[in-house]
Amino acid sequence: MAYYLSEINDRCRTDAAGFIAECDGIYASRLELAADRIMENMEKSPIVLLSGPSGSGKTTTALKICEVLEQRGVRTHSISMDNYFITVSPETTPRTPEGKYDFESPLCMDMELLNEHFSVLSEGGRILVPRYDFVHQCRDLEPSASLRLKKNEVAVFEGIHALNDSITLVHPEAFKLYISARSNILDDNGAVVFKGTWMRLMRRTVRDYLFRGTAAQQTLAHWANIRRGEKLYISPFKDKANLQFDSSFAYEVPVLNNTATDLFNAMPADTPRYSELQSILPAFERFEDVSPDLLAKDSLLREFIGGGKYLY
Repeated sequence: MAYYLSEINDRCRTDAAGFIAECDGIYASRLELAADRIMENMEKSPIVLLSGPSGSGKTTTALKICEVLEQRGVRTHSISMDNYFITVSPETTPRTPEGKYDFESPLCMDMELLNEHFSVLSEGGRILVPRYDFVHQCRDLEPSASLRLKKNEVAVFEGIHALNDSITLVHPEAFKLYISARSNILDDNGAVVFKGTWMRLMRRTVRDYLFRGTAAQQTLAHWANIRRGEKLYISPFKDKANLQFDSSFAYEVPVLNNTATDLFNAMPADTPRYSELQSILPAFERFEDVSPDLLAKDSLLREFIGGGKYLY
């Protein structure tokens, strides 16, 4: 799927609110389809595995799918697989080719415990979901939740490695969903104006700056390893999914335009991958601006800019 710059700008100029509502409706229809498929699979498994690369909106999508299922009478539980990270250790934590800790690797996950918990839940047993302390990079002594699934309940496990063979080969009956903001924006001649991967970088840069105290140059410096991890550990498994869908929005560059442009413009020239910015920054100038105030409180983009109804 692709969007066209001329259509985006025209809609933003003439009826931005209507354009946003229309795009949100398309995303909502994808959520409904996911709920349909999950319910069809419930007799096989109460487990839903949701994967996608960084900046795809996995957390919000998981919460919104749960809302749709709840409206249909299915009780749901959304669980972040980040809770299943293994305590960091110089001896066992995998490293990148540069020698740094490789937090994108599936070897950072406690796959054995995850598979055990999926089996217990599927058999009607109770699990204690672990809690991970990201400040100290270790497993907390106290669990984050106690969970047992009754009839007509599902658990949505969301994380970048949810479709890894270490899980799906053990639990092929689980429903598998892959999402990614992957649509390019084209000009009228079909040339790419804005890449789908740039959308995810833009989302993550804004979120990291606003809510994680991370300077834009730090996000960009990490982006190379994030992309490396995607190509090695996430994208190769997307075809395992029972359903894939695009979590991008045609209006999102205009909405994030001002904030992202300011952050990227402020980066020093010695920032790693600075040359990539030289391609992205001129592209921003080709888009109209749209006020983020027009976004609904439950918009997926609120995961990255704040002001939404969900707690992350």
